[in-house]
Amino acid sequence: MPNTPKPSAVVFAKNVDRVATFYREMISMSVVHTDHDHVVLDSESMQLVVHAIPREIADAIKITDPPEVREGLPIKLCLPVSSIAEARSKATALGGNVDPKEDEWQARGFRACDGYDPEGNVVQLRENAP
Repeated sequence: MPNTPKPSAVVFAKNVDRVATFYREMISMSVVHTDHDHVVLDSESMQLVVHAIPREIADAIKITDPPEVREGLPIKLCLPVSSIAEARSKATALGGNVDPKEDEWQARGFRACDGYDPEGNVVQLRENAP
């Protein structure tokens, strides 16, 4: 049977390296490809592509510090981590954030908490429920 492509998602970013580092460190992915306008991250079950926003659009996008959270977008990545608490402690150093423990919730065998990457894209982190 031929290899089947893994599920994949694409995150568009102004600063590809910074956003790729955030996801690589937060969800323990490996860099499998880099090019001038994108980085491909890989795990056992999926790939994540961090792709540059075209310059003509990127110049109009302002990233604040801390970034303005982009909650109104029609999509949110939900990604597995071994520990939300560990991810929370890493996120700030990587330019993002994970909401406080009191905002965590549980469903269908996992515990979850939202946060955002260095450019304000909302991401939900999930760990196995106790």
